[in-house]
Amino acid sequence: MYVIKRLLTMVVTLWIIMTLTFVIMNSIPGDPFASDAKSLPEEIVKNMRAKYNLDEPLPVQYVLYMKDLLHFDFGPSIQSKTRDVNTLIAEGFLPSAILGLQAMVVAIILGLALGIIAALNHNRGLDYLSMIVAIVGISVPSFILAPLLIKYGAVEAGILPVASWGTWAHTILPTIALAVGPLAIIARFVRTSMLEVLSQNYMKTAEAKGLSTVYIVCKHGIRNAIIPVISFIGPLFASIITGTFVIEKIFAIPGIGKYFVDSIFNRDYPVILGTTIFYSTILVLTLFLIDLCYRFVDPRIKMTSGGE
Repeated sequence: MYVIKRLLTMVVTLWIIMTLTFVIMNSIPGDPFASDAKSLPEEIVKNMRAKYNLDEPLPVQYVLYMKDLLHFDFGPSIQSKTRDVNTLIAEGFLPSAILGLQAMVVAIILGLALGIIAALNHNRGLDYLSMIVAIVGISVPSFILAPLLIKYGAVEAGILPVASWGTWAHTILPTIALAVGPLAIIARFVRTSMLEVLSQNYMKTAEAKGLSTVYIVCKHGIRNAIIPVISFIGPLFASIITGTFVIEKIFAIPGIGKYFVDSIFNRDYPVILGTTIFYSTILVLTLFLIDLCYRFVDPRIKMTSGGE
C-alpha cells in the first residue's frame, strides 16, 4: 500500500513540475524566433512558429505538449536542425551519468571515511583537520573550484586534460569539482551521527567485551550512523545533477547539462522543458528508491501507509 501511494505521489509531483515548467517558460517575455524575424520574411517566421505550435493559444499548446509527453516524445529542438530533444537527451545522458555517479561515489566514500576519522579522534588533531577540510569544501562553490583545477591541475601541471570528453582522464577534474562540496557535507553529517552512535550503551558494551575499535565501528557503528546520511542522499543527488549544468559547460562536456545551458541562451523551449522533466523524473525516482533503502539499512523501519 505504501509503495502504491508513493508511486501515485510521484506521478502527481511530475505532473506539477511539467505544468509549472511549461507555464514559467511561456511567461518569459520574448520569442525563440525574435532574432530571425528581422532577417527572414514574415511568412517563413510564421511557418516556423506554426511548426512548433507557438501560434496556438497557451491552453492548446499545453494539451498538445502533454499529449506528446504521454508518448515519451519531447518534440523537436528549435536550434538543432538534425536532432530532436529525445536524441539530445540520449546522447548527453551517458556523459552526465558517468560524471554524476563518479562524483556521488567519491563524495560518499571519502565523506564517510572523513566523518568516521573525525568522530574517532574527537577534539584531536585529525578531527580539527577533517572539519577544516569540510568547511573549505562547503565554502568553495564548484564553479569556483573548476577553473582552479583547470589552471593548476591541467594548464600548469600538465597532468590531466584541460577539457572536452574522451578518456577516463577527462572525467577526473570535473568529478573532483562536483564531489568536493557534497563530500564535505557528508563528512559533517557522519561525524555528528557517529559521535552520537559511539555514546550509545551497546557501543560501550561491545568495547567492554574487548572487541577491536575497527570491528565495533564496521559492525555496529557505520550502519546506524549512515541512516541520517541516507535522508540527505536524495537532495545531494539533486545538487550534483544540477551542478553538472555549470561544470559540463566549463569543461566542455557534451552532457545534458551543457545542452540545458545552451538551450537557455538560445530560448530553445523544447530542450529546456525536456531536460527539466528528465532531471525531475530522475530525482523523484531517486527519492523513492531512498525511501525503500531505509528498510534494508534498518530492519526496524516498516514501510506502511503512514510512512513509518
